[in-house]
Amino acid sequence: MANLFCIKDKVIIITGGAGILGRGIAGHLAEEGAKIIILDRAAEVGEQIVAEIKAKGGEASFLLTDVLKKEVLEQNKKDILSKYGRIDVLLNAAGGNMAGATIAPDKTIFDLDIEAFRKVIDLNLFGTVLPTMVFAEVMAKQKEGAIVNFSSESALRPLTRVVGYGAAKAAITNLTKYMAGELASKFGEGIRVNAIAPGFFLTEQNRTLMTNPDGSYTSRAESVVAHTPFRRLGKPEELYGTIQYLISEASKFVTGTVAIVDGGFDAFSI
Repeated sequence: MANLFCIKDKVIIITGGAGILGRGIAGHLAEEGAKIIILDRAAEVGEQIVAEIKAKGGEASFLLTDVLKKEVLEQNKKDILSKYGRIDVLLNAAGGNMAGATIAPDKTIFDLDIEAFRKVIDLNLFGTVLPTMVFAEVMAKQKEGAIVNFSSESALRPLTRVVGYGAAKAAITNLTKYMAGELASKFGEGIRVNAIAPGFFLTEQNRTLMTNPDGSYTSRAESVVAHTPFRRLGKPEELYGTIQYLISEASKFVTGTVAIVDGGFDAFSI
């Protein structure tokens, strides 16, 4: 019987691929035989990741992008199709947060920086909508493809402080379900759209929130761990299997779902 989880030779786009999670995901999928295209604004880091993948015998390339500019994404699409002729998978990993869109313990909702809030919504929501519009058009013509959006624990259970990020990720969860129905009903069952909802993983975006300068947990991180049955933060490599499942034949009848990877945080009460 064929390996249901095989992704060999699949052409995979990863937006935000130069981030901590994107970097690890790119490396893993390349080791599994996929052809990786990293889209990001961080050219130096992106090229470094490509070099690391190639050094291990994998296939990867980097394209400078801006997930908020459709014309840039359209050029990325042309470049990818010129090289490979198809697009099999889109991982919408671009996103992030900023201080002004959060509510510090000594502040209230009335102190929210609305411009920062708007920027976080733009980056996370529109930074998923626009790449989907551009690259899913290729999948529609192929009648085949898989999209995985990046939602968040904060989309499932509103968390204190991260009001902008949580609102954007909740919208992505809804968008995922909408796009699953839209693409399958109009372009066939070969196109699937799902999302992954990571729990608490240490990234560059939340490092100062979750760790002290000496590397120890902040009170925020300690609170998270206390509400996580596994009693720890997640490791990036613990996302790889779920993503591979969602983009492989193993999940052929799965669309419109949100896969939660959080050590039990969402399921835990007291």
